[in-house]
Amino acid sequence: MIASGPLRILLVGFMGSGKSTVGAELAARLGWRFVDTDDVVEREQGLLIEQIFSTLGEARFRVLEHEVMQALLQQEQLVVASGGGWAASPGRLSDLGAGTTTVWLRVSAEEAVRRAQAQSHDRPLLRRTDALRAVRELLLLRTPLYAKSQYEVDTESFSVEDVTIRVMELLGLTGPTTRD
Repeated sequence: MIASGPLRILLVGFMGSGKSTVGAELAARLGWRFVDTDDVVEREQGLLIEQIFSTLGEARFRVLEHEVMQALLQQEQLVVASGGGWAASPGRLSDLGAGTTTVWLRVSAEEAVRRAQAQSHDRPLLRRTDALRAVRELLLLRTPLYAKSQYEVDTESFSVEDVTIRVMELLGLTGPTTRD
């Protein structure tokens, strides 16, 4: 990799946008490590995200999530999938420091709901009778914050491979990389 390339890639976007699946594929193609912040928080707390929300509250979860992200953003050759709400806090994407490249994986509310319902994860937002409306409203609020990413990739009707290749093209990356 050229010296001016990214040290780490941070994927942001709404639930169901493909952060975890694209992130894992991207890391594998680059020969980098992949980390999903939700997985780290769950492992460190010994609780599922849903349990953290119900027992400790969303505010505490957001603190834990931010602490995990701060530690990850000190590492190199890493692809990070943020939680869907992490980038929704003002200032998160503007205070990352040098070497972190941000990519917003964009998805519609309808596709986010479809994908999330197809996954095995329990999503409290989807338990509501008006889930699609709630997702639309939340996505509308988060979109201006996600848009602060350096790059944006539509994941709506593209395969994981297509999205991964598009991210690599945007970043000028071609395959396994090492830093000299």
